[in-house]
Amino acid sequence: MAMKAPRSTAEAASSGWLLLVQQLPAKPAYLRVKIWRQLQSLGVVSLKNSVFVLPETEQTRVDFQRLLSEIEREGGEGLICRAEFLAGIRDVQVRALFNAARDADYGAIAKDLRAFSQTLRKAKNRKADLGPALIKFRQRFMDASRIDYFGAPGRLPVEASLAALEHRPITKAPGSAKSGAIDPKALTARAWVTRQDIHVDRIACAWLIKRFVDPKGTLKFVSSNDYKPLPGELRFDMQDGEFTHEGDNCSFETILKRAGVSNPALKAIGEIIHDIDLKDGKFNRPETAGIAHVIAGICRTQGEDEARVMRGNELFDDTYEQFRRGGGKGRVRG
Repeated sequence: MAMKAPRSTAEAASSGWLLLVQQLPAKPAYLRVKIWRQLQSLGVVSLKNSVFVLPETEQTRVDFQRLLSEIEREGGEGLICRAEFLAGIRDVQVRALFNAARDADYGAIAKDLRAFSQTLRKAKNRKADLGPALIKFRQRFMDASRIDYFGAPGRLPVEASLAALEHRPITKAPGSAKSGAIDPKALTARAWVTRQDIHVDRIACAWLIKRFVDPKGTLKFVSSNDYKPLPGELRFDMQDGEFTHEGDNCSFETILKRAGVSNPALKAIGEIIHDIDLKDGKFNRPETAGIAHVIAGICRTQGEDEARVMRGNELFDDTYEQFRRGGGKGRVRG
C-alpha cells in the first residue's frame, strides 16, 4: 500500500472549522461507544463533552453529515455549524490539539517499530518475518496520516522508519550478481519503475535517471514492492530491483556506480542522499539538514509522485549547479 500525504493537509491549513454538537439517547448503551469510535476514526478534537471539531473541508463536511444522519436514525439529535474562534481558544491552539493527537498515534507506531526492528535483528529469517508485519505497520500509518490534517511532526520519523524497515530484505551485498557496471547503451529509453509515494532516495534517483542516465526514459510508479518488471523495465529502490541498496549504499549511490557515472558534484549529492535516507551520519555534509527539510516539505505538500518529481528536479538542479560551480564543502567541480 502506498503512503500518501494527508488527504486534506493543504486544504485544512487554510480552512475554517466545523462543529458537531450531539445528544445521544440513554439507550441502547452500545450507541455511545459506536459513535465515539466513529468520531475517533475521523480524527476529531473534543472541545466539550458533546462538541467535536474538525477543520472544514469538503470531506469533513461529508463525514460529519453522515455521522449526524446515523445519530438521528438511532434516536439522537445534533447539529453541524461553521465556527470561528474569537475568544477562549485560538486557531493555533486548536491545530496544536490535532497535532498532539496525531503525534500520540505516530509515537505508538514508532515504539512498536523499534521493538519489531530489535526482534528482527535477532531473527534468523528476516525476510520471511517482515512482509506481514510491514503491511500492518503501513496500515496503521495510513490510518493516522489520513486524519493528520495539519502535518504533525511525528509523521516524518515514522515514515522514515518504515522506509528503513522496507529496505532490509532488498539490500544486496557488494559483489552480488547485480552489483557490477552496466553498458550505458542498455540504459537508454527504458521504463524506470519504483514504488509509489516517493521520498528522498527515490525523488533523487528519478532526477538522476532523467537528467544523467536515461533522458529518454520514462518513470513508472507502482503500488507493490514486489512488482515483476515487464520487458524493457528497470526497477529502482524496490525489492529485487536492478538498482537498489547494495551494501551500505543507498539507491542513488548504486545507480551512480552501476551506470558508470563519475561526477564529483553528483557524488556530493549522493552523500547527502545517503545520510538523509540511511541516517548513519557517514558523510556529515553541512548541506544535509537543509536538503532534508526541503524534501520533507515537498512530500508534505505534494501528494502525487509526479508533482514530487517536478519539485525535486528544481531542488536537485539548483543543488547540482552549486556543487558543479564549486560551492559547498570540498568545493567539488565536475
